[in-house]
Amino acid sequence: MQPVKHQLVPQLKTTHKTQQNRAGGNTPALFSIQGLSKRLWQYPTMKIHIGSDHAGFELKAEFIKHLESKGHQVIDHGPTWYDAIDDYPPFCLRTAEAVATDSGSLGIVLGGSGNGEQMAANKVLGIRAALAWNPNLAVLSREHNNANVVSVGARMHSTEEAIAIIDAFISTPYSNEERHTRRIDMLSQYEKTRVLPPMPEGH
Repeated sequence: MQPVKHQLVPQLKTTHKTQQNRAGGNTPALFSIQGLSKRLWQYPTMKIHIGSDHAGFELKAEFIKHLESKGHQVIDHGPTWYDAIDDYPPFCLRTAEAVATDSGSLGIVLGGSGNGEQMAANKVLGIRAALAWNPNLAVLSREHNNANVVSVGARMHSTEEAIAIIDAFISTPYSNEERHTRRIDMLSQYEKTRVLPPMPEGH
């Protein structure tokens, strides 16, 4: 099924308001998303693989509930219970492996910041994981980079903000523009062969 096209998310206003994160600390809100929940995101149902660590455990449950309510098939790669000292690689690598072998699926990995989770996912051949801090970055990662996994920092956003990010990611199709495909192909070839692409003439 072809994704439904939509316009780029309008730039969200920055706010200095502080919000309480899931760890009990205070994290500056990166953007205000009042009214964003009313936005009509339209996208086809698909298979979505998801994995986290302890820091993303609660938000993962919120993501699954939200995505299933939209009709998506969600495969949870763990953790299945909360362990305050668990490690993200076992869960995020399995999520990425599943996406790489499941054509047409997308993946979500999440942790405290999303940094390590993105790094883990990108170790898997064929994965292009993007750390998205707002819906605009999620949209661009799909349109320009054909990202197939999005990483989200659970301690960096409210639940509403985080859901807006994954909705933007899932609802956006790859642009199929030649310049973007050319660049992605260069990365794919290097990933497989470890041969550097030629330098542009004059460099």
